[in-house]
This record gives sequence, structure tokens and C-alpha cells, in this order.
Amino acid sequence: MNVGEQAPDFMLPATDGEEHGPGGGIAAVVFTCNHCPYALAWHDRLMELARDYADVHFYAINPNDAERYPEDSFGAMTERARTQGFAFDYLYDESQELARSLGSERTPEVFLFDAEHRLVYHGSPDSDHQDPSGAEPYLRHALEAVLAGETPRVQDVPAVGCTIKWRQ
Repeated sequence: MNVGEQAPDFMLPATDGEEHGPGGGIAAVVFTCNHCPYALAWHDRLMELARDYADVHFYAINPNDAERYPEDSFGAMTERARTQGFAFDYLYDESQELARSLGSERTPEVFLFDAEHRLVYHGSPDSDHQDPSGAEPYLRHALEAVLAGETPRVQDVPAVGCTIKWRQ
């Protein structure tokens, strides 16, 4: 998916027992999981962003094949969301259809959509999964720009993380 393209519709089961899909307004779709050290390193920062930008809907979506990676099963997702107090919806893309339609390759990988559901930012949450103190906050800057009605200065950076575990 390229910057400027329209987001696909989706409806996925979430750890809260409901199904969720894109509603109105700005949405951050973040492919993530329970086992990848990169994804885990960014979970707290993503929760902070979700709390700081309550007007933006955050969807954390696990696309991994749980048969090969049981720690990414829906049950394990539900337990992690509960114990970590996730500040966003945690959805399961079991068919991997949404990840494929967006062209996602990694966990974590961010797709930020404006109020018209056009892609305005794609890539990593920030520039350093290990040290948030010196990291350039790509997603935070993109959120600020979109909320101000502007185009983000940085719109596409390489996603850094584990590869998605595709179903064979």
C-alpha cells in the first residue's frame, strides 16, 4: 500500500470479545504480536501514544500463524492484553487477509490513515526500538501533523522488526 491510497475495510475479532473495524476518523493500524522482541519493545510506547491521542483509533493487529507460533494464539493475545492493560484494541488477523492487503511484512509495522482513510504514514513507530530517549518519534510527529490538518513531514520509513509468520 502506498501513501495516499484508501484503507481497505475490515472486521476482525478482538481480545475484548467484540469484532472491530475502521470507524470514522483517524486510525492507526499497527501489526504486532506477542513473541517478537521488536514488537514487545514498542508496546509500551504505542500504549502511551494511544493514551495521548484519544481522538485517534488505535488497532493493534496480530497477523501471525498461531499454529507455528502458539505464543501468538488468540488466547495468548487475550492474556497479554489483560495483563499488560492494553490501551488499544488487539485484533487477530487469522486469515492474514488484512496484512496481505496492506502489504505488511513486519511486526511492528504502522499504517496511519487520515479521517478520509487515506494512508498518510507507513513504517516504524520511531527510529529506535531499544532506546526511546534518543529516538525520532515518527508516528507521534505524523499524528500531530494529521490532527493539525497537515501532511506529515516523514511519510514512509522502513518498518523494523520480525517478519510476519505467514501460514504455509
